[in-house]
Amino acid sequence: MTALAGPALAASSWNGHDTRLIVAAVIGVAVIVVLITQLKVHPFLALALGSGALGAVAGMSLENMITSFSKGVGDVVASVGVLIALGAMLGKLLAESGGADQIVDTILAKSGARLLPWAMTLIAVLIGLPMFFEIGLVLLVPVVLLVARRSGRPLMLLGIPALAGLSVLHGLVPPHPGPLVAISTVKADLGVTLALGLLVAVPTVIIAGPLFGRVASRWVHAEPPAGLMDDDEGREEEADRRRPGFGLTVGTVLLPVVLMLAKAVADVWLDDGAVRTALDAIGTPLFALLVAVIVGMFTLGVPAGFDKERVSAIVAESLPPIASVMLIVAAGGGFKQTLIDAGVGKAITQAANGASISALLLGWLVAVGIRLATGSATVATISAAGIVAPLATGMSSSHTALLVLAIGSGSLFFSHVNDAGFWLVKEFYGLSVGQTIKTWSIMETIISVVSIVLIMLLNLVL
Repeated sequence: MTALAGPALAASSWNGHDTRLIVAAVIGVAVIVVLITQLKVHPFLALALGSGALGAVAGMSLENMITSFSKGVGDVVASVGVLIALGAMLGKLLAESGGADQIVDTILAKSGARLLPWAMTLIAVLIGLPMFFEIGLVLLVPVVLLVARRSGRPLMLLGIPALAGLSVLHGLVPPHPGPLVAISTVKADLGVTLALGLLVAVPTVIIAGPLFGRVASRWVHAEPPAGLMDDDEGREEEADRRRPGFGLTVGTVLLPVVLMLAKAVADVWLDDGAVRTALDAIGTPLFALLVAVIVGMFTLGVPAGFDKERVSAIVAESLPPIASVMLIVAAGGGFKQTLIDAGVGKAITQAANGASISALLLGWLVAVGIRLATGSATVATISAAGIVAPLATGMSSSHTALLVLAIGSGSLFFSHVNDAGFWLVKEFYGLSVGQTIKTWSIMETIISVVSIVLIMLLNLVL
């Protein structure tokens, strides 16, 4: 397999119809960008209207546009929506039971002052596995601020590793929404993508987290905002509350990951038989996450002293906050299907063939462009996956997984003022706009560049 990660890319014929389709794709993306960034339209509506603009320019009938968009929405909700809901349930159980606090307190208790940046990285990775970026950030910020105040260490030295751990997992590792949609769109194997994603994530987090944190702490001196810090008395009262043990909590968080990785290993190493069939079944993402949620009700809820009604309420409370995410992801699926049905995917493939550009690099560049324009990593991942999906035809499972990771890598490039995450970090850490660019924006760029380099290297050896 060559570095192009797919069938040999050779020059192909080009015609006016293909040009019209490329123009349609550009106009569709441009409409989405303008609606989100200039007119402040919700991404769900922007994606729906962008799909309509794309279809109209491409020459699709109104009936076909509606059919394509509806099919894409339904397919994504069926394949990804339930997984997002289950992930939200597990994350809510982890937060409400005190399991997240148990992970934080246990790791910090065993870390000396010199190891604190690495401890914050480990905490962010463990908490970030089942939680959306924004939720993990809200949970971790008070801890980061409090530890910085108690230890006297620079805020950026501890804050950057926490941000890096959350961001890398959000962009590269399922069951986060972006990677899940990309996996579904390009028809990648989730277990293989998870395994390779973790392989890329570890060195990326180290470089963008603890190592860059040392540099960022010299560039920017920030004081922890007092209003966001937990006081010591509050932390002691929290510690006295019943909560699950460290081993049970970590085991519950890692359970779906282990099940999905077991399926990937079985597919590679085991012959057909009862064992492989069983591992394939339990490693299915829906089953793995469902099992984790059910197990979490007992391993997280029972030690915290929750009764049946309280557990049921927590599960119910986890769903309304993700409604917006679900709608955006679903509309992204509609946009993707419109791209496919209009024939844009085939035209993009021909353009890539003529340019002899790596499918992985193309996926990364498309995601980078949409990320810079819209500010949304999820929108960038969904849109880029729909555009480059045809390039996955004929790829092996490992290279299809690398394409997913390349798209996710590009979706993290240089967060700036049009990204909600930019403003969250700025306010939580008490930074100016310039300081946020020097720290958070540069960190995101490092994550994107380091991860795509690692992905391209993996492409050479797999």
